[in-house]
Amino acid sequence: MAGVGDVRVEESLRVKIGCFQRSAVHFVKMKCSCEAKNLLAGSGQRNTSCAVRLDSEEIYRTSVVEKAQDPFFGEEFSGEIPKQFRSLSVLVYESAGSKSEKVLGKVSLKKDELYKYHQKEHWFPLATPDTETDVQGKVHLEVRFDEYLNTEPDFISSHRMAIRVLECSDLMVINGACNPYAVVTLSWGKLKHKEIKRTTVKKKTICPQFEELFHFDLNNRGQNHDRNIYNFDDIYQGELSVSLWHDDSKVSREVLGNMFRGCFLGEVRILLRDLDLATVHKAWYCLQGREPNKQSPQDIGSIRLKICYTADYVFDSHYYEDLRSLLLASADTDPVSSSAAYILGHIVDMHQQAAQPLVRLFYHHDKLVPLICALADREMKQTTDPNTLFRGNSLLSKMIDELMKLVGLPYLHDTLKAFVDYVCDDPKPCEIDSTRIRDGENLNDNLGNTKSYVKGALEAITGSGLVCPALMRDVFGVLKEMALKNYPDSSTVRYHAVSSFIFLRFFAPAILGPKLFDLRSDTQDYCVQRALTLISKAITTLVNIISSSSSGSFGLKEEYMGPLLDSLSTSSVLDSIRMFLDIISSATGAYSKNIEAPIVLKEGQMIKRAQGRNRLGRKNFKKRYFCLTNQYLSYAKAKAEKALCMIPVEDILAVERLQEDSFKMKYMFQVVQQHRALYVQASNCVEEKEWLDILTKVCKSNKNRLKMYHPAAFINGHWLCCKSVDPNAAGCSPVTGGVPVAEIQVDIDPDRELEKVHSLFLAHMDRLDSLQEACGAQVVYAGTTEEPRASMIVEDPQSCFQTVNRIQTCVISLEQEHKQYLRMKQRSTVIGSREAPIGDDTCGMLLGPQTHL
Repeated sequence: MAGVGDVRVEESLRVKIGCFQRSAVHFVKMKCSCEAKNLLAGSGQRNTSCAVRLDSEEIYRTSVVEKAQDPFFGEEFSGEIPKQFRSLSVLVYESAGSKSEKVLGKVSLKKDELYKYHQKEHWFPLATPDTETDVQGKVHLEVRFDEYLNTEPDFISSHRMAIRVLECSDLMVINGACNPYAVVTLSWGKLKHKEIKRTTVKKKTICPQFEELFHFDLNNRGQNHDRNIYNFDDIYQGELSVSLWHDDSKVSREVLGNMFRGCFLGEVRILLRDLDLATVHKAWYCLQGREPNKQSPQDIGSIRLKICYTADYVFDSHYYEDLRSLLLASADTDPVSSSAAYILGHIVDMHQQAAQPLVRLFYHHDKLVPLICALADREMKQTTDPNTLFRGNSLLSKMIDELMKLVGLPYLHDTLKAFVDYVCDDPKPCEIDSTRIRDGENLNDNLGNTKSYVKGALEAITGSGLVCPALMRDVFGVLKEMALKNYPDSSTVRYHAVSSFIFLRFFAPAILGPKLFDLRSDTQDYCVQRALTLISKAITTLVNIISSSSSGSFGLKEEYMGPLLDSLSTSSVLDSIRMFLDIISSATGAYSKNIEAPIVLKEGQMIKRAQGRNRLGRKNFKKRYFCLTNQYLSYAKAKAEKALCMIPVEDILAVERLQEDSFKMKYMFQVVQQHRALYVQASNCVEEKEWLDILTKVCKSNKNRLKMYHPAAFINGHWLCCKSVDPNAAGCSPVTGGVPVAEIQVDIDPDRELEKVHSLFLAHMDRLDSLQEACGAQVVYAGTTEEPRASMIVEDPQSCFQTVNRIQTCVISLEQEHKQYLRMKQRSTVIGSREAPIGDDTCGMLLGPQTHL
């Protein structure tokens, strides 16, 4: 059984912000989307934005939507939650200038309320902002009741309350500062006697250590003032209040005698009847806000949010061994529809829910490509028309989408960031629809601008195929190979299988919405967004021409796109896209099948000099005809002759310029291999640059690529650059180009991904039961011809039944561990401790009703 300290709690949040409207007319992982409506009706159009807060800390802000009465934001925050929080708030701001803004309204939800809105879109009414209702932090108090002998002549014993303010934690920061102090108020008796005391101010801290003790005498005098009257009932009706304040006014302290308390940070109210006055009470309390002023409610609008909050209790790896083995066996399960991974994708509401943890888990265990291969084979066998292949949102398509986001975003940024910045920062008029063109613009000029932009985007994309991450190339290579096998009569399916993902789900959406792919952080104005839309449309149509079996027509819905596409659909442009698709689908390593002829990337005549590291053999310069493909670099005496030497691409460790003083020759570069180098001289600087560029891209994703190299040659028994006499000495200069995109490591927590899978199975146990019944309804088990009662087509009832049974066994076993852990956590948690302070509503999510200290 897992101990309390052996389990990690990982929280995440996604918030999708839709739109905002203005009057009563009528989105630990967290997700929120936002839309607003009816903002203070009658106030006209506004420039508005939204901010997402955890407690008082802002974690995300949307772009400003300008001049809109009912703004639509359409933005989404998704991220991990690194610390504990008590409430989620979404605030709507009105921007009045570069530095001026005011809060129009807010929505505030307690942490224990979030489950009510999980994965559901909901309209929330906006409330008037009140700084005294949103607080955070906690305070540590000690309360003691005792007797003492007073100084009266009769020496009558009196009672008093001793209250110690020990410390506070995680207080709010006000305007970049926090100078906290505490005000302790005790009221009691029928006449509500009140006595107030305060601590000193602690400067510049959100975790002040006060350690201050206050005594409150509890004696009541009668009307004749001749005797002490003390009634315990009066004490039980009393109340202790400790409020925290931020001291932000020097004038108030030094001139006005502390008349102005400062900014409210929160308070704790304790009824004395809830305390055991016979013992010392010592506990942590959550600070609470004050009740808002009760005014007539003002309808200031509402906001549409979609919230997804998850808290995963992640156990040690060995607890997930059975579930891990069952999932990782999915690629080898025949048929794949009887595998645990496929069944997970079937029972969830959206394939994306299953795709994310599956991709990350299989990627971590280096088994992603075989699973995609198995899923693709099944999908192709069920799709008769190759033109509709991969058009739906299947588990396979969502997994490849997730893969491209996981390992392909750096590649996307390297490819398109500079181009997108160029379009956004220096926009040119691109409207080619004559019905939308603005005054002063020329249709032909706009057509030329748009054509130039599209060609620039295509050049950036098609020139990047060789630096695409190796895993993406492996996946695309598998898809192309299987498409050729399943659709041998289609001449374009090889391109369709790849372009359906790399263009239609990756490059084109990134151009259309650069903010969604972190290419830009700002929202573009109409003219720029229109240019990006036209560029994306044009590229999508050109790719469809190549990948569709029905050639000869664009299939346009907008006639105004015709002239642009006529000017772009030249053989050179289309051939460059075809070559890019061939390069990006040339699988590497274990998945390289070489079922096609090598793709020639560049060829031409140059002068070469072989440089062996041994002293034997002649080393002279000769003219040779070089040919570079996606598989090897070779040279021969002439173009049509047999190659004299072939260097596999994976054996190229580096490609760098060679210092001129090595051989007193210009335009030389070196192709470095293990224990040797090939020195080559180009005819001019342009040719040298072209060869260097393409050779560097070819070897950039090699796993054994060098980090250091020798910039000069090894001549006369030593390296000219570093003078080392060892021919096998390590390089003395760093290679150019930095860390390859393909070598960027993705940090994955496989145990957490397994916990997510467990949670998904657990949440859909009823569907697993239905699927199991559907398998049992087949002839193999029931001896009847009943139709399955599940929406999934059961290809092999026996293997599917066995897999579902194993899934249920794993899920139930893990859930028993979770329940045992929660019971142990409940027994070991002390309400009033620092970890579970009194007044923390989130403790109830785990512990249920508890008795305070």
